[in-house]
Amino acid sequence: MSTARAFPSRGALERPRSRLADVAVFAGAAVLIWIVLHISQGLNLPFDKNAQGAPVNTDPSNLPYYAARSLLRMFIALIISTLFTFVYSIAAARLRRARLVMLPILDILQSVPILGFLSVTVTAFIALFPGSTLGLECASIFAIFTSQAWNMTFAFYHSLVSQPRDLDEASRNLRLSRWQRFWRVDLPGGMVPLVWNAMMSFGGGWFFLTASEAISVNNHQYVLPGIGSYVAAATEQGATGKVLIAIGVMIVLVIAVNVLFWRPLTAFAERFRFEESEPAEAPRSITLDLLRRSHVPELLGRVFGPIVHPVDRAMSVFGLAEYPLRVVPGRRRAGDVVFSAVMLAVIVWGCYEIVDYIHRTCGFGQVAHAFGLGGLTLLRVIVLLIIASAIWVPIGVWIGLNPRVSRFAQPIVQVAASFPANFLFPLVTAVLVATGSSLNWAAVLLMALGAQWYILFNVIAGASAVPGDLREAAANLRLTRNLWWRKLILPAIFPSYVTGAITAAGGAWNASIVAEVVTYKNHTLSAHGLGTYIAQATGAGDWPRILVGVVVMAVYVVGVNRLFWRRLYALAERRYSL
Repeated sequence: MSTARAFPSRGALERPRSRLADVAVFAGAAVLIWIVLHISQGLNLPFDKNAQGAPVNTDPSNLPYYAARSLLRMFIALIISTLFTFVYSIAAARLRRARLVMLPILDILQSVPILGFLSVTVTAFIALFPGSTLGLECASIFAIFTSQAWNMTFAFYHSLVSQPRDLDEASRNLRLSRWQRFWRVDLPGGMVPLVWNAMMSFGGGWFFLTASEAISVNNHQYVLPGIGSYVAAATEQGATGKVLIAIGVMIVLVIAVNVLFWRPLTAFAERFRFEESEPAEAPRSITLDLLRRSHVPELLGRVFGPIVHPVDRAMSVFGLAEYPLRVVPGRRRAGDVVFSAVMLAVIVWGCYEIVDYIHRTCGFGQVAHAFGLGGLTLLRVIVLLIIASAIWVPIGVWIGLNPRVSRFAQPIVQVAASFPANFLFPLVTAVLVATGSSLNWAAVLLMALGAQWYILFNVIAGASAVPGDLREAAANLRLTRNLWWRKLILPAIFPSYVTGAITAAGGAWNASIVAEVVTYKNHTLSAHGLGTYIAQATGAGDWPRILVGVVVMAVYVVGVNRLFWRRLYALAERRYSL
């Protein structure tokens, strides 16, 4: 005799499937595949490395194609950045000896400006793909990769090292292989910070799009079709109207990417958040709801699901054993001593080669000159951080503490953070030229257009994470506005603010190479600073000065991080962590 079901089946609890959703998903996928195939045809065209680059047609009708080319480069770079993030951060988190080298290297790479990478990689990629634009495409994608990867890697690394102890012990007791642990523990645990930092890094890639598509290296101008090179060409012509049209297209593109990609991804990532209670208002996405109401995900699961288990077993057996037990802190082995000695020898040898090369070429006078210019850029970064903090900390707290405001303001902030602020540089430059103003202080504004959002984003995240019971206690105690800020809000958001300020400072240093030298029509304005020094050396192909500028900027960024920001970060973790 059959018995009635006491509970509804799983299918009854799911949202009803819709044929219209299937049609929309299939149509969207077909259009996306067609666009990618159509755009990919222009990636491998004949190319003469001695040519100065084909001029970009500034007819506005070309903007949709140029925008699609730029978007394809951005997503290819994002895929490469994600793979790099997984490999590098897991190695740094799990391999004790490698961590001693990999983290300082990552810190240095984060401080190297994009032109420092371009000056080396353009020539290498052109030689790798002779007679083809594929070399330039690879150089452009690599430049965008360098503006995305480091932030994502640091975020995923911190999620790994801060993993709850009980999850680590459970993974070892279950004898999970490295492959299994990555998919079942590491990736779900780091999904939320990875997605949000990937979104910010994607916005950083937009910022350097002009520099990566209109490349000036070794007295050669290499141009790739894209919305960044379109803005550069329109700026050189002084066509303000065409620049405004490009800005409009860019706004539409950024909104579309946020609606169709980032919003669904952030909403999906919420399912992996470690919390004891559900959020008051979970983020939603129309695109994600459409996918969930379609039969397509279920159909793909039926097709590819049977191969997941065999692949999982194969990768688990293929030399990927479980992680070794943790080493007791303080224990030094002979291998550690040998490893430290070898790395010290490599560092000493590398420093000697750099010093010898500078001595034989441009001389140490250039080093002193670059350090002086770096001090001016550092002053601009400090002024930027002070002004941005004074403006965006109160606004970020207001947005983060009010769910209704956050629901409408966060998408606007995401779009503003993703918009390439250097697209506005021609308009600001036109005003400076018309008024005869100097760029020395206006460069702070140009740098802030791209760096300020890191502070706002992190303050919003920190304010939204303030426990409700603490806010209720402050209300019951009738704290004055002054005490409410000093005793509750500022200590609560301090760790998030420090994270945002560190990222904003690094972004400002990188932005200096495009903010301290701007062009409009036949007018070129430059400010005294290290960014101008590197930009001029890169354009002239002066390798010794490029090396000096990159090394000096790395010294400034790493030195300030170690002496100031890391101490604040340690203070935030020790005293103000909720």
